[in-house]
Amino acid sequence: MEDIEVTKLKENNDNKEYVIDKVSKNGKLLEFATDNLKDDEEVVKKALENDGEAMEFVSDRLKDNKEIMLLAIQGAPWTACYASDRLKNDKDVIMESVKTYGQTLYYASEDLRDDYDIVKAAVSNKGIIVKFASYRLRDNEEIAKIAIGQNKEAYHYLSERLKKDEEIKKLLE
Repeated sequence: MEDIEVTKLKENNDNKEYVIDKVSKNGKLLEFATDNLKDDEEVVKKALENDGEAMEFVSDRLKDNKEIMLLAIQGAPWTACYASDRLKNDKDVIMESVKTYGQTLYYASEDLRDDYDIVKAAVSNKGIIVKFASYRLRDNEEIAKIAIGQNKEAYHYLSERLKKDEEIKKLLE
């Protein structure tokens, strides 16, 4: 049986004031709003202020809006996965996410997977995510030390040169 809140929202899914009221209390109810309201900045902001995970239901146009994406990331850092390709290449957006959710490196553009600051922040939070860094940065000693310090399994994803480095090997002991 469907939740009463869902049923009521479906019945009023094109009533902006009603939807704003409901998503401000339960952001994920945005799922049941009309496409028009999923593309309305005011409605979307109210939903994301309540629950960043509502980003899943936002229009593609607003998934390309930096302010909207940063709002979602504040509440749920992993939602950077919903960002447009343009924002997956935006250093501010990806950095905001990887600071607390290193796994976002997986969704970052190739350029940002080769960005020292982004990769350093990501592996500081989730060492094993070094496997999604560029080959150049998997050969960076400082990145390697941080990654192994966070998770010894990161060693397996380093460059062949660093895997042979005695100082790096000592970090595994």
